[in-house]
Amino acid sequence: MSAVLKFQNNNEIISYNPATGEEFGRLPETSAEEVQIAVENAREAFQTWRKTSFSERKKLVMQTREVILAEMDSIALLISNESGKPVAEALSMEIAPVLDLMQYFAKNAEKLLKPRKIGIGLYGLLGRSSKIIYQPLGVVGIIPAWNYPFSIPLGEAVMSLMAGNTVVIKPSELTPFIGLKIGEIFKKAGFPENAVQIVTGAGATGAALVESAPDKIMFTGSVGTGKKIAESAAKNLTSVVLELGGKDPMVVFADANLELAADAAVWGAFCNSGQSCSSVERLYVEESAAEKLTNLIVEKTRKLKQGAGNDASVSIGAMSSEKQINIVKDHVENFEKKGAKILTGGKSHDLFFEPTVISGANNSMRAMQEETFGPTLPIATFKTEAEAIKLANDSEFGLTASVWTKNLSKGKRIAEKIEAGTVCVNEVLYTHGIGQTPWGGFKNSGNGRTHGIEGLMELVQPQHIHVNNLAILPNAWWMPYSGNAVETFKQFAKYFATGSIVQTTKALPQLWKRIKELKRK
Repeated sequence: MSAVLKFQNNNEIISYNPATGEEFGRLPETSAEEVQIAVENAREAFQTWRKTSFSERKKLVMQTREVILAEMDSIALLISNESGKPVAEALSMEIAPVLDLMQYFAKNAEKLLKPRKIGIGLYGLLGRSSKIIYQPLGVVGIIPAWNYPFSIPLGEAVMSLMAGNTVVIKPSELTPFIGLKIGEIFKKAGFPENAVQIVTGAGATGAALVESAPDKIMFTGSVGTGKKIAESAAKNLTSVVLELGGKDPMVVFADANLELAADAAVWGAFCNSGQSCSSVERLYVEESAAEKLTNLIVEKTRKLKQGAGNDASVSIGAMSSEKQINIVKDHVENFEKKGAKILTGGKSHDLFFEPTVISGANNSMRAMQEETFGPTLPIATFKTEAEAIKLANDSEFGLTASVWTKNLSKGKRIAEKIEAGTVCVNEVLYTHGIGQTPWGGFKNSGNGRTHGIEGLMELVQPQHIHVNNLAILPNAWWMPYSGNAVETFKQFAKYFATGSIVQTTKALPQLWKRIKELKRK
């Protein structure tokens, strides 16, 4: 049986275990009317939730962590069974990182969102003051991808809640039960009714969530779907954060620790069966080191065990769907057709695709430009630093990249020239797991950010409060105007607008003359 989610005539969806093809469970598809009701309920709940203190929010989020910790083994198995990834990766790449994100924002959101004074220059000498306070948006709609069905929506929900928003999550149609589990966890932790709601279904349900006009949409998925969401959201002026995938390059110089770089390449390309938007999908190695690095990668790849994710010794699990595995097959065939060589792997059985190392790749090959999202590692070579940068930037995507060299100053210099939202030096892929750092990309990898203070700012709206602390005299620029007013405004332009106290003193006689004129009138 093909492990893809199916729809019945009564709008019921069926989820399958990708590793076994067995039915995992059935759920109703939430109708557009029900989605609208969920958003309205979330908006009503927001009016109460926004008034809660940061300490109350912190308490509930930390209780949510305790629920996850108490059920960690069963949650990891659920993630493995419905997504196909190994239990080891469910723990290391989903549960542990999101637990860290949760404690960080629970403890630090208040500090990160504290009111901020603004320096307003010479206006401050006139008794004025300004500050920024951060108001929650309202209802945040979260539409995550299937590749990290637990950590992405849960992390975004926690950040939204700590900012004072309520949340409606539409999990991927391939992993709906993981989405329901997230809702159950929040409920067990004691969150108020309708603060977090889950709506299940496929594309129509996601479209209904966007059309129901929440105050923010957080979407992770394909470029094509992201563009449709942006277009639909624009009708209601709903702001969006779009994380739309990548074709992430790994650049390895001859002076790098090649043993370490090979280990990183294998993990970066094959973890989660390559189904990470920050996976290494293109490896560029300096010509003089190409043979040694390639041999190391092939040797390490051949030692990996592939199978059902509930086996603790398995490193590579099943892929998510027949559709995804067909894309990988097509790309591997394209590499072979264009003259690249398959060094190991290249074959599939059911929804398992062997980890595949490919040599002789180059950027003219279609499979070096399109996102593969599977366990392939194409290797190309370069001769100079400038060529390496050019090859790395030759993509419509710009999510992450990595540079490998023992010369850290060179690595940092090159990192700043690569067009990607995150560039690592002697590290790869994992920074999505650091909740303190921003996540997002350049070019067609999307816009906006999740995580970090930049991601938190996506979930609030800044409000400027301006106060006249000396409301005694009329302002010189008020009506009625006169010749005296015109002369005052000229001196404002000439002296006050310099920002210099010394220069501004030259305008004081005329300023006082204008104020006296207004007082008389």
